[in-house]
Amino acid sequence: MLTKTKIYLSSPHMGVSEQKFVADAFSTNWIAPLGPNVNGFENDLKEYLGDNKYVAALSSGTASIHLALELLNVSKGDEVLCQSFTFSASANPIIYQGATPVFIDSETDTWNMSPELLEIAIKDRIEKYKKPKAIIAVHLYGMPYMANEINAIAKKYDIPVVEDSAEALGSRYHNQACGTLSDIGILSFNGNKIITTSGGGALITGSKSLKDKAIFLSTQARDNAPHYEHSSVGFNYRMSNVLAGIGRGQMEVIDDRVEARRQNFNFYKSNLSEYNSIKFLEEPNGFYSNRWITCIKTDSYNQREEIRLALQKDDVESRPLWKPMHMQPVFKHCLHFTNGVSEDLFNKGLCLPSGSNLSQDDLDRVLNIISKTPNL
Repeated sequence: MLTKTKIYLSSPHMGVSEQKFVADAFSTNWIAPLGPNVNGFENDLKEYLGDNKYVAALSSGTASIHLALELLNVSKGDEVLCQSFTFSASANPIIYQGATPVFIDSETDTWNMSPELLEIAIKDRIEKYKKPKAIIAVHLYGMPYMANEINAIAKKYDIPVVEDSAEALGSRYHNQACGTLSDIGILSFNGNKIITTSGGGALITGSKSLKDKAIFLSTQARDNAPHYEHSSVGFNYRMSNVLAGIGRGQMEVIDDRVEARRQNFNFYKSNLSEYNSIKFLEEPNGFYSNRWITCIKTDSYNQREEIRLALQKDDVESRPLWKPMHMQPVFKHCLHFTNGVSEDLFNKGLCLPSGSNLSQDDLDRVLNIISKTPNL
């Protein structure tokens, strides 16, 4: 008896060259957090992103955000303005630094940080405490945030922006690569991302000296001496040469992966738009999303749950949209500037299976389950 295979939300998708680069690491004994694959992967990313950026390959996207805050001298007593509608990894590094997050809600056109609320928050914190030390804005689900507006506000108050592009490699904003739109950008190559190194991330900067400092800090901040000398506290955040080999192979297929994800979105949209209760997030003019995850917004929490549970019953993974950080128990005491947008999205939104390795049969199966859900 044939059984249905599980359909995952976003599973890894290997190409044909990853094993060759990994085998090279083994054959040359570069089994370390440095080596030809690390350098090659950084150069591949640099060439792909363009705009004269420098890339440091690190152990995770979270580590990349943490180092970004370290490079910006965020410390105890500081406040960092952070998008509320995101994964906790965007906010946790603020706590690592002993600083305090202040959460900013979303706008409806991209579901990302609201420029209006951002400026309200900045004015409030300057008046009541002190100027925030940094801003963390996120390109959620691959959709670019309103970078021109965010950057203009940041420049007005002289506050650096950390651009969380963990979900947005391959997305573009007015033809500029996401990850290159701010003071410091970060990427993630976790197993569910558009390309993966199993676990990994990268820090992006326009400054060669800042890249060098990031690498220095990521390798335990060892000073130039014949013995182990340390004048600074460092971290074990450098990417492995073995994992970087996977990344080099993945970079050969990045455009195919983006196209496949966008085709998934187009399939869902063309077949589900007939239901008035299902809405999709459209690209504003000049925005190009990698459509890392296709998301829908339903009319109600109950309707969202009907769809999710019907998919779950058939062994199809879906997931509610991110629960906003200002609603998370761990951050319940943090200040937040909200308008109800992210809470509404969390209650009514659902992530659909979006992997670049989904077959047409997989997509048809998801569509068939949703179409049979009552009360659409």
